[in-house]
Amino acid sequence: GRLTYLRNLQQRREEVKRSIENQGKLTDELTEAIDNAVTLAELEDIYRPFKVKRRTRATIAREKGLAELAQRLLEQDGSDPFILAASFVDPDKGVHSPEEAIAGASDILAEELSDNADIRKELRKLFMKKGVLICKASDVENDSVYRLYYDYTAPIHRLMDHQVMAMNRGEKEGFLKIGVTLPGNEGAALVCRYALKPIKRVCPIVKAAAEDAYDRLILPSVSREIRNELTEKAEDGAIAVFGKNLEQLLMQPPIAGKVVLGWDPAFRTGCKLAVVDSTGKVLDTKVIYPTAPQNKVDEAKAELKKLIKKYDISLISVGNGTASRESEQVIVDLIKELDRPMQYVIVNEAGASVYSASKLATEEFPNFDVGQRSAASIARRLQDPLAELVKIDPKSIGVGQYQHDMNQKKLSEALTGVVEDSVNKVGVDLNTASAPLMEYISGINKTIAKNIVEYRETNGRFTERKQLLKVPKLGPKAYQQ
Repeated sequence: GRLTYLRNLQQRREEVKRSIENQGKLTDELTEAIDNAVTLAELEDIYRPFKVKRRTRATIAREKGLAELAQRLLEQDGSDPFILAASFVDPDKGVHSPEEAIAGASDILAEELSDNADIRKELRKLFMKKGVLICKASDVENDSVYRLYYDYTAPIHRLMDHQVMAMNRGEKEGFLKIGVTLPGNEGAALVCRYALKPIKRVCPIVKAAAEDAYDRLILPSVSREIRNELTEKAEDGAIAVFGKNLEQLLMQPPIAGKVVLGWDPAFRTGCKLAVVDSTGKVLDTKVIYPTAPQNKVDEAKAELKKLIKKYDISLISVGNGTASRESEQVIVDLIKELDRPMQYVIVNEAGASVYSASKLATEEFPNFDVGQRSAASIARRLQDPLAELVKIDPKSIGVGQYQHDMNQKKLSEALTGVVEDSVNKVGVDLNTASAPLMEYISGINKTIAKNIVEYRETNGRFTERKQLLKVPKLGPKAYQQ
């Protein structure tokens, strides 16, 4: 994530330099400032005065020839502003009175102050230190899960990541209204300090322009930036937690060398079973109905005993979804009746149904229905969590919060990174690994992974690593990696 950010920053630096150079305004000081900007926000502040603007009140005032008056007012040399403004009255340009001239000059001053990079930098610091986030209900009568935030105020630096994500979602769904503010008059005072010279006679027009710049131009824009910054920080935190949870799930130790009975629990449609041998190959599938509404417990137990005896099963892997507890009770009773040792494990089945309906599962098990594929996946998850879970989009494994509210590209990149790290940390068995698992190995892409599996299926097991060079499209470079 950090690398992507720095790449984007570097790219934006070049774009900003090019744009300012095209306007013929690039100086050595500007180049240095652009090169020294450490965040995108800082870079955008430097670029702001050079952006091609849409027509604003200040643009119109400049067209009326009032830029010089704005400059003279800013000098605050003690002269009477109205006498100064009188010489800028020009009905041909649309300036009919000194008051109109001063109003236009004030607009120019406000925009110039709002474009000042130093003011924005200081304001952002001040917001992060003393700013307050205010959250209100769009409609108090309309009850929702966001009631906790219907009248909520908190200092920005105290906000927790999950609160930011929850409030953002509430705002998106139309239940909340969120604003960011500074207590007292500190924001406007900061802009005034930059605009006003430390002299006894403060020019009230410049002071009013500074306050207008803060209220009308700077506050909405900086508020947006602060909100974006809070959201980005919250997303990064949530992505980090998601990544950590995912890694723990992927790195669970495999249970090797056992025939496993995968059990996908359900009520009405029956529990789907799949017997999987120690290499992950599906030997048999069945549907039993020990749960409500059928409650055929004795029939189910008889079927189970037959399967256990036939395939010498010593381990049952049960999904933790609907009807899991009821299925567990049947298994506990069954174990008491068996004359052989039997263990069962409850496995997190998140994403199993997503996998079952995927193109990959269809290719892997063309003759199975969705339930049978799901049961096979539940069994394999116990045998080798990493090999099975890489087949599922990490977002569907369900070990994170607010994953649908985040920047999806950023989330996918981070999670793919976690899967890649995990796979490369453990390594894969060339003779048993599936194509999706091999894709995560450095240097191997989708096509090469598929070719390796096809070569293995045609020519049998690999006996030495050098045989990989015979695989189509796997050249010396990929082999070296």
